[in-house]
Amino acid sequence: MSTTTEALSRAVVPLRGFIPSLEGMRAFAAIGIIVTHVAFQTGAASSPVMGRIWGRFDLTVAIFFALSGFLLWRPHAAQARGIGRAQSAGRYFYSRVLRIVPAYWVVVVLVLLFLPGAGGDYRVWMANLSLTQVFVPLTLTEGMTQMWSLSVEVAFYLLLPLAAFVMVKLRGSAARLRIPVLAVVSAISLSWAFLPIATAPNTHHDNWLPGYIPWFAAGMVLAEISVGPITWVHRLCSHRRIVGAIAVLAFALSATPLAGPQGLVRPEPWQYEVKIVLGAVLAFALLAPLVLADDHRHHRVLEHPVMLALGRWSYGIFIWHLAVLAMVFPVFGVAPFQGHFWLVLCMTVALSIPVAAASYALVEDPMRKRFSRSRQ
Repeated sequence: MSTTTEALSRAVVPLRGFIPSLEGMRAFAAIGIIVTHVAFQTGAASSPVMGRIWGRFDLTVAIFFALSGFLLWRPHAAQARGIGRAQSAGRYFYSRVLRIVPAYWVVVVLVLLFLPGAGGDYRVWMANLSLTQVFVPLTLTEGMTQMWSLSVEVAFYLLLPLAAFVMVKLRGSAARLRIPVLAVVSAISLSWAFLPIATAPNTHHDNWLPGYIPWFAAGMVLAEISVGPITWVHRLCSHRRIVGAIAVLAFALSATPLAGPQGLVRPEPWQYEVKIVLGAVLAFALLAPLVLADDHRHHRVLEHPVMLALGRWSYGIFIWHLAVLAMVFPVFGVAPFQGHFWLVLCMTVALSIPVAAASYALVEDPMRKRFSRSRQ
């Protein structure tokens, strides 16, 4: 059997179909981000043991980045092996704009207008509307500080077509070089935190895309493997307990001083890079069995209807949850950094979900349908 035929026999369903368990994993990542933010704002992240664990739920951002890397790179990986064609750059950017911008702008406008403490001058408005707040000092405002990661993700969206163009000649028999190229680029990016890059006051270059390339590359490598011939990685992913143990070990190590100090204290460059490596390992170990294992379509937990619904609403949960959290404190009479972690967590999750559902029904889904109609 030829390499292309063998790849096609494995990849045609994931390429053209929907992998439900990935939607459930997206829900898990969204809830994990709420956990780490609630832990910080209630003071639970400062507790001696559990604080490190709650705080390190911020690695669920790595899952989001790896998911984007996998889903957006997969058509290019397949095309390199003669399986289908990737979207044109124009259609790709159009789909990304419709997916991200309308719902995001609704949040920005409502938060800046109505959330106490979130307003600001024209720089705050412009930086948030343009998703450039990681470059503009003091524009990560209350209710939207999590948007730094969306800014990084949008930068990845902009870079991806260029990466695809650079690797366009690595096709056919040369496609085997694509994973080594991604691995080398990721390894080089691990020097990012050590570079003496001048930034504006109150901004940090470790919040920019180059620092997080390994998290996206984890998904991109998974995309390459998923459309290639069966390898030892596929066989390993059939042993869920082993891969699960790898994920647990990566998370456990990330909760130690190896991955940085507790709380919002800025890590040393080497600690930052250790955290990046562990996040990449964690994301790959969680996603790979869902994509590569023979039973990837039968995950009872991640494919439960509740998890699938939360996965559909995960973007809304992400963009709205800090605004909801800011309102939970006064509504329930809880002062920030004064405890009540479980109460605040439960209320933030419970209130973020219907807000996210409304965002999906009123903004995100209509935009998705508009893109689908434009393809006809």
